[in-house]
Amino acid sequence: MEYSVVMTSDAEEDLEGFIRYLLYEKRSPQAASNVLNDFEETKKRLSKRADSVKLCDHPKLHALGYRKMRFSKHRYFLMYRIEGERVVVDRVFHELQDYENHMR
Repeated sequence: MEYSVVMTSDAEEDLEGFIRYLLYEKRSPQAASNVLNDFEETKKRLSKRADSVKLCDHPKLHALGYRKMRFSKHRYFLMYRIEGERVVVDRVFHELQDYENHMR
């Protein structure tokens, strides 16, 4: 089954924040481009394998049906849930962030 992947405004803002950081703080257009390419690849993988990833271990996130898929080449991941035939990406985090306390 192939899922349609939908990004919430929070997830889009998260990703844009990381890209802005790489472009303007780190001054690395190449790094920003690489992260965006990795994000697109991760989204494609998600559309094909969203249901193969286990639910989060954190009890609250587990109860809400959240799963996380890591980027292939970078230290970011997508927090998502499955709703029928679509995957809703609610947030994008760097692995060093305290994501469990940022999820609603």
